[in-house]
Amino acid sequence: MKRRDLLRRSAVLGLMTALPLSRPAWAAVWNSGKGDEPNPLKPPQGTKRIPVAFLISEDAVVIDFAGPWEVFHQSGFSTYTVAETPKSIQAMGGMRIIPNYTFAAAPMPKVLVIPAQNGSSRAMLDWIRRVSQKTDVTMSVCTGALILAATGLLNGKPATTHHASFKEMAMSFPEIQVKRGARFVEAGNLATSGGLSSGIDLALRVVERYYGREKAEKVAYEMEYQGQGWKDPNSNQVYAKARVSTADHPLCPVCEMDADPSSPTSVYKGKTYYFCMPPHKEAFDKSPEKYLDSK
Repeated sequence: MKRRDLLRRSAVLGLMTALPLSRPAWAAVWNSGKGDEPNPLKPPQGTKRIPVAFLISEDAVVIDFAGPWEVFHQSGFSTYTVAETPKSIQAMGGMRIIPNYTFAAAPMPKVLVIPAQNGSSRAMLDWIRRVSQKTDVTMSVCTGALILAATGLLNGKPATTHHASFKEMAMSFPEIQVKRGARFVEAGNLATSGGLSSGIDLALRVVERYYGREKAEKVAYEMEYQGQGWKDPNSNQVYAKARVSTADHPLCPVCEMDADPSSPTSVYKGKTYYFCMPPHKEAFDKSPEKYLDSK
């Protein structure tokens, strides 16, 4: 499965759970702004290492967990993978991973990382809720935010996700204040980042909260990572403005992803709309106003 297909699949899953909503309830998509600075985190005493759990299931996006993994590993944290069963998992692109622990056996983490993936079972959501009661940070990367959102923990809080999923998150989870243009968003012990490489920045930010900026800068230097997004949560402004569909470059009105001119179409009030996949055409045809009013 390609990453693009994973983003599309996450959109379908979210739309299946969405309820009919009025514009005021779900269309409040924030442009990112400076919020309250979170308090520094307290590192453990002595040589004890901070445990970091990486939640994985089928089609986990490799950079989403491998990028933060390297940041935390370089920082001296204790990193391990957790899955619902001990069976090997095929990550995006064919990588095979044997989880270190199951939900039942995993050590309690101080940091939980949720990458984009296909898993969202009841057992997974229950485990996230349980461990997040004690984590210093539960963080998502890319559309891992949709899994975190499905737990209900983000209700009433600001959050972000991959730029192609802003609209889908806002519609499927109206209680969440979606922030466009944010590299990452912190809300209490919860944190969400944008797509893919954004997870590296959020991980560096977590290191900074534990050990200070000098430590995080040293880690970035050793990794030869030149990105500065971890120093500015509002550094994804290129994605702050919604993309505009044109005749030459049509966008799916449901998820705002690219739609090929040969894709499924619908005509509404004399205008032709293109869709990235048939389920989105079906969703649009049931309630076109809902998607068009969200612009």
